[in-house]
Amino acid sequence: MAEPAFSLCVYCGSRAGERPEFAQAATAVGQWIGAHGGQLVYGGGRNGLMGVVAEATRQAGGRVLGVIPQALVDKEQANHACDELHIVQTMHQRKALMAERCDAFLALPGGIGTFEELFEVWTWRQLGYHDKPVGLLNVAGYYDGLLSFLRHSMAEGFMGAWQLGLLQVGADVDALLPALVQAAGFGQELVALRAVI
Repeated sequence: MAEPAFSLCVYCGSRAGERPEFAQAATAVGQWIGAHGGQLVYGGGRNGLMGVVAEATRQAGGRVLGVIPQALVDKEQANHACDELHIVQTMHQRKALMAERCDAFLALPGGIGTFEELFEVWTWRQLGYHDKPVGLLNVAGYYDGLLSFLRHSMAEGFMGAWQLGLLQVGADVDALLPALVQAAGFGQELVALRAVI
């Protein structure tokens, strides 16, 4: 397999959620990554949206890199179909390796693990620990409440507009993913590949 054109780290639920739109969005993300010659970096599980995005990436010809702690191998059902599967000892190792191996981050719907991962890489970005773009895919209004609270936090003086501006938010895969990949330093020619493929 050729070297991937880019690597996108996707955080998402190990559950599928209640709405079919969630799995549809995870499928669309995986298909976009694969169609553009990219690599998915994710939590290495087969359950829920994690499994959906990984399988969609693989089916679309993309490369899949999973990172999972030993303690979650059974619980999240480690995906041994990954092109590269790293089984690590701690969550800290998991998150550090995922961050190291990607060019940009994207959060899909998920639970507290997804929230924690999103906020950590967003915090790292504002502190200058990395300069990789961070995106939030707001599927079916799932993150409306969170976004409202973030604006409330800004209005109350605990966050600046520039910090909120570091988070790229969108509901459309075909708009948000190209924006993240371009912000990561990959040119328009990559995004234009879809018309050729």
